[in-house]
Amino acid sequence: MARSNSTWKTIRKVFNEIHLYAGLISGFIVVLVCFSGTIYVYNTEIKEWADSERYFVEEAGNRLSLDEMKANLESSLGGKATAVFVHDDLDRSVQFTVLKEGEKGRGTTYFVNPYSGEILADNSEQTSAEKFMRTQFSLHRWLLIDQIEEPILESMSNRDLGRLINGIATSLFLLGVLTGIVIWVPQKVKSWKQGLKVKWSGNWKRINHDLHNTLAFYSLIALFIMSATGLFWSFQWYREGWQKTWDTYQPPREERKGEEAEKVTPGPALDFSLDQALVQVNEDLSYDGNVRISLPQDDSQPIAVSKYRTGFFARAGADQLALNQADLSVVSSNLFSDMSVRQQIGRSVKSLHTGEIFGAFTKFVWFLACLIATSLPITGTLIWWNKRKKKSKKSRNKRRVEDREVQMA
Repeated sequence: MARSNSTWKTIRKVFNEIHLYAGLISGFIVVLVCFSGTIYVYNTEIKEWADSERYFVEEAGNRLSLDEMKANLESSLGGKATAVFVHDDLDRSVQFTVLKEGEKGRGTTYFVNPYSGEILADNSEQTSAEKFMRTQFSLHRWLLIDQIEEPILESMSNRDLGRLINGIATSLFLLGVLTGIVIWVPQKVKSWKQGLKVKWSGNWKRINHDLHNTLAFYSLIALFIMSATGLFWSFQWYREGWQKTWDTYQPPREERKGEEAEKVTPGPALDFSLDQALVQVNEDLSYDGNVRISLPQDDSQPIAVSKYRTGFFARAGADQLALNQADLSVVSSNLFSDMSVRQQIGRSVKSLHTGEIFGAFTKFVWFLACLIATSLPITGTLIWWNKRKKKSKKSRNKRRVEDREVQMA
């Protein structure tokens, strides 16, 4: 029994050292990444609150049809609509993406009041809220290093450098989470209860120690998922490994060798009703959700549609349909529920990382977990510092005793 206890103490000591130095090395970066991540969890909600005039409208009279709004926009802006996003709630604006003549890229997104047809705003210029959230995203992903114009290293871009540093810190944080599990497990069964609560009546050192251990335990699953998925955007080898593990990997397209087959020049896209397309989508996907319709640019492409569930416990993962331009029949469907569990996990990497996997419920859980993750390097460093001071004090007292003994001799 004594030998078993001795072995356990040795194992725990090794894991404690790994946990300590992983935390000390990555602590500052982890605080920055987790704090910005805490804010970015509610990226959409913050922007909609700050710029509510472009996202929300008053329900007044009858709504204009999507076809009417599209025709008015194309006529007034001199462009072609390439996509439309329709929110499930009736007090929301409709977002049209329009590519003007001579404009490059995907086009400009316009927020349209569906009751008056008025253009409320467009995304050509960033608002203060969007700039703020963009900064938080840059801090979270690249530690703001991508904002530096001059390259820091010749061997890689500033964005790649920020991604690398972030990836190393995230790896150390994940190592800290895994080793923390071993350290937390009490040696005696009767000590389990103590590890599940904070002793608020203790001194600040005891409270700090309990906050570090107890909060980390309660947020353990979320912290593990966040750090394990965060590496997806840091390392190419990790991204490919993730995709192969969860059966979502698609190898890069090989360049065609030899002579290419003769291409058929496609004609212009057919006229179809956006309103009828929306009706067709809601018939095939009969649940509450937001719908994005991508309009084809020629007659060789189908109408691409994505529908996203809404609600407090809404499951992440869009359902996708391809509609025939001629009769709006469903050409193909790619439903999230038809995928294997492995593929669902693999394709949900972003939702797992941001906490959107089960709607507002998991977003709130992830928000709390991010707050805890931000505090862990701070409380952990304080624990290490207090122990260091305690050891230093013991060493000084020991030297004093030895000095006295020498003087008495």
